[in-house]
Amino acid sequence: MQTYEEAHGWLTELTAFGVRPGLDRVRMMLEGIGSPERRLKSIHVGGTNGKGSTAAFLKEPMKEAGLVCGTFTSPYVYEFRERIAVNGEPISEEDFLKSAQAVRPIAESIAKTPFGPPTEFEVLTVIAAHYFASTAFPDLVIWEVGLGGRLDSTNAMHPMISVITNVGHDHQAILGDSIEEIAREKAGIIKSGVPVITCDTNPEVLAILKEAAEEARTRLYRLEHEFHVVGAEAHAAGWTFSFRSNLNHMEDVTISMLGRHQTKNAAAALMVFRYLMLYYTLPVEEEHIREGLKKASWIGRLDYRETTPPLLLDGAHNKEGMESLAEALKDHFSGRPLHLIVGMTKEKDPAVLLEPLKSLPIQSVTTVSFDFFRAAEAEEVAEKSPIPETQALPDWQAAWEKVQQEAAPGDLVVAAGSLYFISEAAKD
Repeated sequence: MQTYEEAHGWLTELTAFGVRPGLDRVRMMLEGIGSPERRLKSIHVGGTNGKGSTAAFLKEPMKEAGLVCGTFTSPYVYEFRERIAVNGEPISEEDFLKSAQAVRPIAESIAKTPFGPPTEFEVLTVIAAHYFASTAFPDLVIWEVGLGGRLDSTNAMHPMISVITNVGHDHQAILGDSIEEIAREKAGIIKSGVPVITCDTNPEVLAILKEAAEEARTRLYRLEHEFHVVGAEAHAAGWTFSFRSNLNHMEDVTISMLGRHQTKNAAAALMVFRYLMLYYTLPVEEEHIREGLKKASWIGRLDYRETTPPLLLDGAHNKEGMESLAEALKDHFSGRPLHLIVGMTKEKDPAVLLEPLKSLPIQSVTTVSFDFFRAAEAEEVAEKSPIPETQALPDWQAAWEKVQQEAAPGDLVVAAGSLYFISEAAKD
């Protein structure tokens, strides 16, 4: 491989091996390139929803403090290289190529063993670790879990602290059908002596996380137990709330992300900062945290755009995500007529996914397909939609042109569903 295009092409070819959860291959690759993960200070962020937003709430205050923060996130919106970034800047094509060249011989040697070929996500994780440890040298890296937790390749990292945002229904074919089964997979990131923070308040989930933390002999910090969101108030451009915990308090915190659930993600980040400041002397001051939380944003998550008509993009791709979207629409856009454009993947049930939106003042619903191998056909989604008079169109562009003609002044267009669909809409 002599060019970025060749390196990206090689990685893309590995998608043929699908999702094969397990840590053996990624650990072998990491060891083969000198165990770069052991030279990195890390935060591990898992959960069903809110991982990217929580990563943003962690990254921005560190930037304000003058620290260099690496992030490993998925999926991307505009450019594949966004998945590996430093202070929000994607890895360069030259650096991606260099790290891919270092990893490829090891990956190909493992492919010849009984463990089989590494997957795309496994290789990308190792490329990220190599880049951070040998080229970028960030002060701290935020690793976002790709799928589940226990067998996710990011679980080969050695964090100072972990976050499990919440546990909801997603990827049931791999993680299990029940919340309890999914919670056990998410709890798999809890490691000996590494404290974990969670925003989940479901007693069944908390019992599983508590048991895992006790087995690992570590601390579990729970929303509404060890830390609290108090007095949350919505405003036009976000939320203001106060943070209380058994480690410290912070009054009148402002965030610029829409959605009540973002106060919880921000509170998790505040708990991370307080822990790292207290036990690792992380050089981040309150002023950095306040300013960073205010600046934090996440493309495609309740992402409001002043187009004509106005557009709200949200990657609500499971039932819990749609519930949060419905709550946010009531909090921030109460009473406004809505035009919904939906794109989802084949494994989702439209009847379940769209149910939380039925009570909203919806004027039209249009389903579309998009450029992704798991994208559902628009007609199939429309047939199963629980919202009357749902129509199907071939793609985002056709739906957007239709709604531009139909929407009245004051209406709001909401594009929701798979993040791969939101990526298409965001680029338009």
